Order: sequence, then C-alpha cells, then structure tokens
Amino acid sequence: MTPGELLKLSGAYWSSCALHAGVKLDLFTKLAEAPATAGEIGRATDCDLRGITMLLDALAGLELLAKQGERYEATPFSADYLSKKSERYLGHIILHHHHLMDGWTRLDQAVRNGRPTWSGPSHSQDDSVRESFLMGMFNMANQSAPLITPAIDLSARKRLLDLGGGPGTYAIHFCRHNPQLRAVVFDLPSTRPIAERTVANAGLAERISFQAGDITSDPIAGGFDVLWVSQLLHGEGPASAAAILKKGVRALLPGGLVLVQEFILEDSRTAPLFPALFSLNMLVNTTEGQSYSQGELSRMLAEAGVRDIRRLELELPSGAGIITGVAG
Repeated sequence: MTPGELLKLSGAYWSSCALHAGVKLDLFTKLAEAPATAGEIGRATDCDLRGITMLLDALAGLELLAKQGERYEATPFSADYLSKKSERYLGHIILHHHHLMDGWTRLDQAVRNGRPTWSGPSHSQDDSVRESFLMGMFNMANQSAPLITPAIDLSARKRLLDLGGGPGTYAIHFCRHNPQLRAVVFDLPSTRPIAERTVANAGLAERISFQAGDITSDPIAGGFDVLWVSQLLHGEGPASAAAILKKGVRALLPGGLVLVQEFILEDSRTAPLFPALFSLNMLVNTTEGQSYSQGELSRMLAEAGVRDIRRLELELPSGAGIITGVAG
C-alpha cells in the first residue's frame, strides 16, 4: 500500500455518503425516468441549488450519473440497481448501510468496552429503519438465491423451515425452484407484515406461511425435512448460535437436510476481508455476535447431531458460504 492508497482508504466514506444521499433523496429513480438539470431536481426534491449541484456532480464523477451539458441522467447501471422502479433495486440495503454508519463512527468505543454502540438496526422501533434492514436482506438474498437454489437438490423434500428467515426471500426462491415444496418462515412478530407482503407479491401465500416467535426462547414445531439457516448465527455468541442450531435440528425428521449460510472466515480469521470486517459490524451492533470460521460452524453442527458435514462448492458474494449436513 502507498500513502496515497492509505489516504484514499481513509476518505472512502465520502463516496459512500454521496451514494447514500442520492438514494435517500431518490435521485436515481427521478433521473432514470428523464434527464434533468440541477435546478429541476432541486425543485423536485426541495434541495438547495448549490448543494444538489455538488451532489449530482459527485455522483457523475462516481459514474452513477451521466452529465451532458447542464442535464443529468441515470446510467444504465444506476437505473437498474438504484431506481425504485427496477426489480433489481438495491436501495434498501444501501439505506441499511447508512443507518449503520452512526455506530461505526464510534467503533473505537466498542473496541474499548466490548459493547455495541447501538442497540441494532434490525430491532429498531423506527419502522423505516426496520424496513430498510429487512428489505435490505431481501435485496441481498435476491442476489445470491439464483446461484444457490439450482445447486441444492430438494426434489425429494416436502417441508422447509426458514429459521430467522426475515422477509422470506430464500423460502420464495426454494419454493419457486421446487414446486412440491412448502415452507415456514420463523422470525420475530415485527417481521411478519413485511414477510407476508413479499410472499404474497411472489404469489406463494398458499405454500409459505409465517410463524412468529423469538428463536432463542419460543418453541418451533417439528416435521420438517429441510432446515435453512441463513445469515442468522453471526448475530449471536458461540453458545447461543450452537443452541439455535440444536433447536433447528430438533425440528427436523431423521435424515433431514441442514443448510447453513454465513460469511465464513478462514481459520486465520483475517480472510476473506468481508467476513473479517463484518465481525466488527457485529461488535458495533450486537452484544455477542461475530463471524465464524468453517471449523467453528462444523463443530456446532456436529454437536447438534448433524453428520456428513461439508461445505458446498459455491462461489457466493462477500465471502459467504454454505455448510450442509444430515440430521440424525
């Protein structure tokens, strides 16, 4: 690394903040519909002319907008991923990242005292913050699910438990890919309205149901032959994560398939980079959460009574991986 690269790393949040502001102001939806001047966008968004001009120019510099003369428009990429009218819209996860920033600015405090700097956005009492988290998970899952569902044979399976399934994205994709499959999404009561909406929008309300509960304390009905646990365990400490897996495995019939997706660290814990940084995100936002290594997850599964444990050979975004095994 050079001094210039070091300073670029230090100031990288400037670019992030410009992107977040563009999404919060919904500039990309407007500019995907038609080109406009800074004055026109400023009036449409009730923004100061000087401020909106600077933001639009910066977003053009980031190649998220195109500028011709005095008019700005969305690029094909930003129209595809940053316009609310696109099915590929990623604005929810970007807003979730924005809501995390305040806690991250006090990372040194979290490192000193080992406690979160915020109670965590996923359980916020603010409806907009909670929705950005849940729909952000929907955004992320929609990126990975098309890679995952064809690689996992569920043709002989009938009932899937999506443990901590949030908006039900993976349940939707698994059921679309396996017409015989039914699913239950188990998550907190506050998640229910969003999950039921996404399932209904997918046309799968007759095959996917929601069970409200706290995974650490409430019972889970049995009779499933697939357990899907995606990006849930990192929010818990080792003992709680192991207990959650045991509870999930107990809900399976003998021979049930166990599938655990996480951001998986190498045994050195320094790579891949995203899971290593994600551990800090858990430090800032949870009391005990962390990223886990493949060895740690495999041991938890073995202790839960899972056999034939292995990692699927899938290349997934952000260092994610899937560890699978068979119950009983």
